[in-house]
Amino acid sequence: MNEYKKSKIKSKIAWGIAIFFALIQLVLTLTPFFFMIVNSFRKQFDMLQQGVFHLPDPWYFKNYFEVVTHGFFGYFLRSVIVVAISLILMLAISAFAAYPLARMKFKLNAFIYATIVAMMSVPMHVTLIPIFKLTTNVGLYDSLGSLIGPYVAFALPMSVFILTAFMKTIPKEIEESAEIDGCNKFKNFFKIILPLSKSGLSTLAIYNGVSMWNEFAFANTFLITPAKKTLPLALGQFKGEHSLNIPINMAVLTLSVLPMIILFIIFQDKLVKGMMAGAVKG
Repeated sequence: MNEYKKSKIKSKIAWGIAIFFALIQLVLTLTPFFFMIVNSFRKQFDMLQQGVFHLPDPWYFKNYFEVVTHGFFGYFLRSVIVVAISLILMLAISAFAAYPLARMKFKLNAFIYATIVAMMSVPMHVTLIPIFKLTTNVGLYDSLGSLIGPYVAFALPMSVFILTAFMKTIPKEIEESAEIDGCNKFKNFFKIILPLSKSGLSTLAIYNGVSMWNEFAFANTFLITPAKKTLPLALGQFKGEHSLNIPINMAVLTLSVLPMIILFIIFQDKLVKGMMAGAVKG
C-alpha cells in the first residue's frame, strides 16, 4: 500500500513538473503573437506612448484597411499558387518514389535510398547561385516557376525518407490479398497504398507547406517585378514604404501567419496521427 502511495505521489509530482514547463512553453510561444496582434491595432506612435504590451486605446483598424488596399491579396494569391503547385508535385513525386523503395526489392534499392537520405544534409541556400544561373539560362528568372522547382527539389529528400518509412508499416498481406483478386502494382498503389498513406501525406503537406510559405531567400533572389512577388517579399515592400510605421508591419505579419494557423487548427489531428504512426510503427 505504501508503495502504491509513493508511486501515486511520484506520478503527481511528475505531472506537476510537466504541466509547469508546458505552461512556460505556452507563455513563451504566445508572447510574440500577443505582441504582434496587439500592436497591429495601434496608431503609428502609440507604442511609444502606451507601451508595447498594453491594450490599444483606442483600437485602430485602419492599419488592416491600408494593408489590404495596397495589394496584399496579390502577394497572398501568388504565394498560394506557388505553395499549392509545389506541394502537389512534391507529394506526387514522393509517393511515386517511396512506393518502390518501401515495397519492392531490386539491386539499387539500398543505394538509391541512401543517396536520397544523404541529400538531406545539403543546405538549401548553398545552391542559391547554381540555381540562379540555371533559372536564368532556361528563361524562368523573374517568374513564379523559378520558385516551384527549388521548393519541390529540397522538400523531396525528407519527404521520401518519411513516406518510405510510413509505407513500410502497411501490412504486406493487404497487397497480397489484392493481387490474388487480380490487382497489379499500379492498382495496389492507387487503391490501397495511397489511401492508407493519407496521414503521412497530410503531415508532409503541413510540414513542407509552412516552410514554402515562409521562404524568403529564393523568392527575394529570383523575383524582381513587384507584380510577381510572393507574400514574404510583401513584408519587405511594406517595411520600405512605412519604415517607421511598426503597427503597419505588425498588421502585415498578422495577415501573413493567419492562413497557416487556420490550416494547422483544421488539420492538426491528421498531423498528430501521421507523426504518431511513424513514431510507433517505424
